[in-house]
Amino acid sequence: MVGARHRLICLATAAAMLLPGCRAPNLGGFPEVSSQAAIEVPAEIDLDEPIDEEFDPYMVAATVEPQVVDDSAEPVYWDLSLEHAVQMAVDNSKVLRELGGLVVRAPTTIRTTQDPAITQTDPRFGVEAALSQFDTIFDYNALFEKNHRALNNVFLGGGTRVLHQDAYVFQSQLSKRAATGAEFTIRNNTDYDSNNAPGNKFYSSWNTNIETAVRQPLLQGGGVDFNRIYGPAGIPGLPSGVLLARVNTDQSVADFELGVRNYLSDVENPYWDLYFAYRDLDAKKAARDKALDTWRRIHERSREGRRGGEAQYEAQVREQYFRFQEEVQNSLAGRLIEGTRTNSGITGGTFRATGGVQVAERRLRLMIGAPINDGRLIRPLDEPQMARVKFDWTMTLAESLARRPELRRQKWLIKRRELELLASRNFLLPRLDALGQYRLRGFGNDLFDQGVNNSDGIFNNAWGNLVGGHFQEWQLGFELSVPLGLRRGHVTVRNAELLLARDRALLAEQERTVVMELSNSIAEVDRAFTVMQTNFSRRKAAQLFLEAVQRQREREEEETESLQALFIELDAQRLVAEAEVQFFRSLVEYELAVKNVHFEKGSLLEYNGVTLAEGAWSEKAYADALVKIKLSRPAHAAAVNALVPTQIVSEDPAPQRYGAGPALPAFIHNSDPAGDLIPPAPAALSP
Repeated sequence: MVGARHRLICLATAAAMLLPGCRAPNLGGFPEVSSQAAIEVPAEIDLDEPIDEEFDPYMVAATVEPQVVDDSAEPVYWDLSLEHAVQMAVDNSKVLRELGGLVVRAPTTIRTTQDPAITQTDPRFGVEAALSQFDTIFDYNALFEKNHRALNNVFLGGGTRVLHQDAYVFQSQLSKRAATGAEFTIRNNTDYDSNNAPGNKFYSSWNTNIETAVRQPLLQGGGVDFNRIYGPAGIPGLPSGVLLARVNTDQSVADFELGVRNYLSDVENPYWDLYFAYRDLDAKKAARDKALDTWRRIHERSREGRRGGEAQYEAQVREQYFRFQEEVQNSLAGRLIEGTRTNSGITGGTFRATGGVQVAERRLRLMIGAPINDGRLIRPLDEPQMARVKFDWTMTLAESLARRPELRRQKWLIKRRELELLASRNFLLPRLDALGQYRLRGFGNDLFDQGVNNSDGIFNNAWGNLVGGHFQEWQLGFELSVPLGLRRGHVTVRNAELLLARDRALLAEQERTVVMELSNSIAEVDRAFTVMQTNFSRRKAAQLFLEAVQRQREREEEETESLQALFIELDAQRLVAEAEVQFFRSLVEYELAVKNVHFEKGSLLEYNGVTLAEGAWSEKAYADALVKIKLSRPAHAAAVNALVPTQIVSEDPAPQRYGAGPALPAFIHNSDPAGDLIPPAPAALSP
């Protein structure tokens, strides 16, 4: 019989070796190939298309054909104010767009309106994830056994050599981690044992106990500050406390404000790019039309055989016409050159003056969330300001250092480093825990009183025996663990000190850079206004020059048929076109310079009438908050029972309006640009 069993076991083992066993399944549709085939013939990977639900909020699949330079139909204009453009951008801003194309090349770097909530709800480092370390945990398990075995020692079997046993084990417990680092546990253990041992008092019996335990770290791992900063599960270098999770959320809010600021700047930049493109197109068209009139006059002379109609003169005038025609075509369609955008040149964006109505219009549509093509052509309704704006340097500087989101984000990072340094010093202490345990035991023939047989006395049922308090146990003690030298603790503190020093140095350098950029922006406002006045005078002078040359040319044509005034007129036409373009360029530069000052001093959102606010919570959230308020203990009780003073991280929200005075600390002088017809006095005679 034993030999047959042995042969059966050998056969089963051999069969198991021949089976596939833990063969890995073929996942993802990749072809299965042998090792030899994999060497000789490369495995083929198909290019598959993922199955996705239809999601097209902007209906991009139904976009109409774009307008091109050859379109002969009169465009349908859409007059759009800057305020309306900002409103549309804010309404359609789930993604904070930018003009660099990163949303396609690197979508993970693009900010969205969900970013602060994503940080808040991060299951690894979010606030709720950090608070979950202090949640009450309920554990329960039940095990059922049937044992039938032969024993070599009769004493081990309780008087029998063949044991028959039915055993059940039930365990349940509640555990809770406190903010001080203490761990509280209440546990119930119940087991049932039914066996044939003749030495038992009862053929079947129940054991149950209720025990409470507490473990309080006295040195390392103890204290409210440490557990709120590092968290009970934190290890050196990897904190997971609720205070740091909250700092992460505040940093994400600063990042979100920075993204909204850049987004609004990139809405205003293409708006004024489009305005300049229209003005540039108008100037080029006017110059082209004047060149066409001149060409027609020369062509008429050529047909009549008059002086000035020679081929070389006609070709010269024709070349100027086609030169302006080329500029008109480029000014209408535009070339794919980088336009004005944030972080290009100056932080708020240096005006590029690339022109191109259709290209600039599509860029503006992209930023405000409008259809890229809808058969209409956006036309800016607002005009750039021409009044002089003077910013108070002291107030502007203070506002810039207080409101820039980059500085606020860095300050939150420094606050994080300070908290990490404070908590990391706890690792320089030995691990000393105080332990306490108390247990009530119960034993009986039944688990509960059945009300049938009371002859067993106090051992009639286990729970009655437990409630009677006949068997009580307790334990008190300490546990000490000291890594000699505390190498890891010292390097943790040193690393925290270095990180804090690094981030403080970065903040100082950031503040210097902010002051430099603010200085450049304010100087740019003054430069742009001065140049705008100069170009205004230049524009007037060029127009007067062209009018005078035209009168002289008409007079000479009637009297002497001289061609000298004609060629001067060609130069005058170019000068007028250049002066017109330069004037509107300086006008837009001045408008963007004022915008960039608000960008640099952190008031661009206020400048555009935008305020950041959290959306309304659900009714369930308000109801839960009310319940928590009613159940919470008074504040003075929390203050009295606090073991460790809590660090104050932030007292007030960041202001979105600076100071109690005017929202925009700037002095605006209502003065038109000087367009004097008399040349200015020499420098030596100027007052």
